[in-house]
Amino acid sequence: MASKSAVPSHLRPSAASNGNAADATQQRHHGKTQSHVAFENTSTNVAASQMRNALNQLADTVKDPAEKKRFEAEMDNFFALFRRYLNDRAKSNTIDWAKINPPAPQQVVNYDQLPNSDAVEFLNKLAVVKLNGGLGTSMGCVGPKSVIEVRDGMSFLDLSVRQIEYLNRTYDVNVPFVLMNSFNTDDDTAAIIKKYEGHNIDILTFNQSRYPRILKDSLLPAPKSYESPLSDWYPPGHGDVFESLYNSGILDQLLERGIEIIFLSNADNLGAVVDLRILQHMVETKAEYIMELTDKTKADVKGGTIIDYEGKARLLEIAQVPKQYVNEFKSIKKFKYFNTNNIWMNLRAIKRVVEANELEVEIIPNEKSIPADKKGEADLSIVQLETAVGAAIRYFKNAHGVNVPRRRFLPVKTCSDLMLVKSNLYTLSHGQLVIDPNRFGPAPLIKLGSDFKKVAQFQKRIGSIPNIVELDHLTVTGDVNFGRGIVLKGECLQPWVRSKAGG
Repeated sequence: MASKSAVPSHLRPSAASNGNAADATQQRHHGKTQSHVAFENTSTNVAASQMRNALNQLADTVKDPAEKKRFEAEMDNFFALFRRYLNDRAKSNTIDWAKINPPAPQQVVNYDQLPNSDAVEFLNKLAVVKLNGGLGTSMGCVGPKSVIEVRDGMSFLDLSVRQIEYLNRTYDVNVPFVLMNSFNTDDDTAAIIKKYEGHNIDILTFNQSRYPRILKDSLLPAPKSYESPLSDWYPPGHGDVFESLYNSGILDQLLERGIEIIFLSNADNLGAVVDLRILQHMVETKAEYIMELTDKTKADVKGGTIIDYEGKARLLEIAQVPKQYVNEFKSIKKFKYFNTNNIWMNLRAIKRVVEANELEVEIIPNEKSIPADKKGEADLSIVQLETAVGAAIRYFKNAHGVNVPRRRFLPVKTCSDLMLVKSNLYTLSHGQLVIDPNRFGPAPLIKLGSDFKKVAQFQKRIGSIPNIVELDHLTVTGDVNFGRGIVLKGECLQPWVRSKAGG
């Protein structure tokens, strides 16, 4: 197993510490008194020391020597993230809105400007990576979300396998299919992928990190031992892909096979298929990182967007935006694009930035509640520190966005999305959803009420998916059931209550 030996840059002594002029300037900028800053620095150091001791105690509960070594390396990475979180909190680090601008022309290329490509030789340099760490609980399902049936009896995973099988067979190549699992999905996924053993596809898997949730009040880890319940741990977001890919050894395995580029996407994005035009563009421009963007609509105003910040392309998420600028962030005129999380990356570049400890992407603190240890006690407030793969764009050379057609962004997050992809608006071709050529304009907006939240409810209430080729907008609330032979057109917005549509 590969592992990093260098001390993370954010743990090294800094020349800009010890109360020098640079620190003083930053302190004045945030309007803090010297005593306030001294108090925060002391609190930060105490919290860091207590966390370090607690992590050492956790490591002592691991019995197997090899597993203990792996766990200690994982906790070192977590501690580096925790230290950055403490420092950000103490310094009130926020983005400078005055430096934010829409992306410069060279930072976003229009997909239509890319030449058509039949340069299949580049496929020998490619691997496809799917983010497979999520569960289907939000849609009322058990196990990995990627095994939810979405079309013609096939799951997200089935469709992805069919796509890559077709690619390999058509072009006589061997594009590897790589799954980044989490501790929540790994065992189930290992059992499920056995059914693909006779297929023309090479499937590799690795796990993202398992970090301890942090008790909000004490800033100590929630787990008391390595064997603590799964609810005490969390997968730290898809920004963890860089270190996990490296430490798993998969990165070096791919490089040894001549793979130079990975195409990464969410497992539930049915529009994220291999595109030869983008692949050729990446090779020819020597870009180390390409983020697929698509035009923002009113439904996407909260999505992360690409910006120019001090001459570099960066990802800006709504959580980073000061409250007074949120409406400006949502402006479709100023920020025209949003991130699809379809990312193309150069493997050697990933190896370089990981080994140099350059990646210090923005931390997203996610506050949640978990059950207390004893029955009858109040739930525990916890914080989990997460990062996003898109935030790493600023660490790669010639990184830029490609503004792609909306068809490359077809996520299934809710049963409203499920209705869309199951409908006659799409046909299935070699695992890929193809929109009906008779459809004019973008896909319709569908909003199903809380009675359709779970897949079981959805299946019970919609016996047959309506014809929606000419639908623009559907909103359903209340106790509604859909029968057979229904055709929906235009705007269907009335709040139907206790009704049965169709017959």
